[in-house]
Amino acid sequence: MIDSISAITLATHNMARAVAFYAALGFVLKNGGADARFTSFRAGTSYLNLTTAPGLTWSWWGRAIFYVDDVDALYVRAVAADLAPDFAPRDASWGERYFHITDPDGHELSFARPLSRG
Repeated sequence: MIDSISAITLATHNMARAVAFYAALGFVLKNGGADARFTSFRAGTSYLNLTTAPGLTWSWWGRAIFYVDDVDALYVRAVAADLAPDFAPRDASWGERYFHITDPDGHELSFARPLSRG
């Protein structure tokens, strides 16, 4: 049985731009950085990795979903950092509050929290 995801690794054409984007969302840098070829951020007990792929092209690949303590606060943080979420937080019929945002390389991210069962 699979226990958990250790990390997700996303390709980037521009590490400095990608590092700035994820730092603005509150991801904590573990190693690497703007000038590195490979960078890791903490994502709870897992990691979000970035690897440079300057000549590689890709199309929509899917969506990474991250649970956060406060969806609305993260949305406000993203907007304050001049990032452009796809829409404001909303409650979904499947029982989560969430919003999507696309990183500078076209990777779709979702930030969510289960709705209380009250």
